[in-house]
Amino acid sequence: MNRTPHDRTATEPLARASYIGSTTEELARKRRGDLIAAAVDQKTLFPRRGKVALRSEHLVLEGWHDGGDLVLRRADITSIANEFTELYGRFLGGLLNAGKPLILGTTVAGEIYLMIDHKSFLETTSNRKWTRLLNTWLHSND
Repeated sequence: MNRTPHDRTATEPLARASYIGSTTEELARKRRGDLIAAAVDQKTLFPRRGKVALRSEHLVLEGWHDGGDLVLRRADITSIANEFTELYGRFLGGLLNAGKPLILGTTVAGEIYLMIDHKSFLETTSNRKWTRLLNTWLHSND
């Protein structure tokens, strides 16, 4: 389908959700008290929050920093993982695989941890779905 600048489908995101996030450096600086508090509320570990939008040309983390949004093009993303790590393990993420963080390696912001559509009570996320979406998008020829 040909898209014109006035075509609404040209601007609609492929996917959109809410996120909480952190850089690897921010997570590494957390102290024992922060980890204990995170057992009650994960937002203690993830100071960044907003909406994430996947568009055909880029991934946008709205409100990532004071200067605005973090815009990642395919070439900016070096890796995509959905796993527990030393910085964010099963103790914090719950026993379910749905609590694993989505970890993006980037050339512009370093490594970042995301929890997409995080549900506090059940410690679930949409990270597995977004891992699949991002891998498909990253390897597409758009």
